Amino acid sequence: MLGGITPLSTTSRGICGWANDHHCICNILSARFRFSGRVLGLALVHGYLLEAWFTRALYRALLRLPPALEDVDALDAQFAASLRWLQTARCVSSLELTFAVSERLADGRVLERELKTGGRDVPVTERNKKEYLERLVRWRVERGVAEQSEWLVRGFHEVVDPRLVGAFDARELELVIAGAPELDVPDWRNNTEYRGGYHDSHPVILCFWQAIDRFTNEQRLRLVQFVTGTSSIPYEGFSALRGSTGPRRFCIERWGRIESLPRAHTCFNRLDLPPYPTLQLLHEKLLLAVEETNTFGIE
Repeated sequence: MLGGITPLSTTSRGICGWANDHHCICNILSARFRFSGRVLGLALVHGYLLEAWFTRALYRALLRLPPALEDVDALDAQFAASLRWLQTARCVSSLELTFAVSERLADGRVLERELKTGGRDVPVTERNKKEYLERLVRWRVERGVAEQSEWLVRGFHEVVDPRLVGAFDARELELVIAGAPELDVPDWRNNTEYRGGYHDSHPVILCFWQAIDRFTNEQRLRLVQFVTGTSSIPYEGFSALRGSTGPRRFCIERWGRIESLPRAHTCFNRLDLPPYPTLQLLHEKLLLAVEETNTFGIE
């Protein structure tokens, strides 16, 4: 039933769909996106799980939430890295940036897009840098697909009262729509890589897999979401996981001190795991990171 989306979508991370910016918007295509949104809404209302995976940005859109920096990872890892550098850069005014960007169209033309009215005349400073980053993230995520996604979201909310999904975050909505399949832990372990001195028989890694055994299936899915950006696993299993630049297996790298929480790099499917000395501490820290924090955010 989602054929209205499939031919008009591109893949992100190999398993996630998003609207395609290479199609002209017309009444017929708008109707197809609106219809597809209704299908998503009906599936949610009737508890029918869809074997269709979308980027986290689309789930945020369905919740009428603004895009996040982690959404850019699935589209353009290099651009996302530039934004993270800009987050911490000092003396941003010396870069002579303005609230405008150059956008190359499919026909090769380059247009200037203002991130807000009169943006080409508004310099970026330390005072307005946060606003600039937020608007830049929105532009990159919605570039060329804002109208398509808006029609899909309208169709969704014609079926689903926004108040009914208002309590969800994007990760939870993904689980409700796409389901929570039982993860194959042996397959997961057999297709995990280690870095920084870790290996399959390292004491910290042994504790990690013991913690995974203690997790419920939902908690395991949340961990996969935390590290890869999506809870969906390819039908071929963990061996077919993809990163932003192609095939990339689940990876655990030694990083940080025991006081730190684990952190994730969704574009590389990598979990940075401090060398916790006990199973109990590792279990607590990992669960806290997965359930209480986001991978990346704009501060």
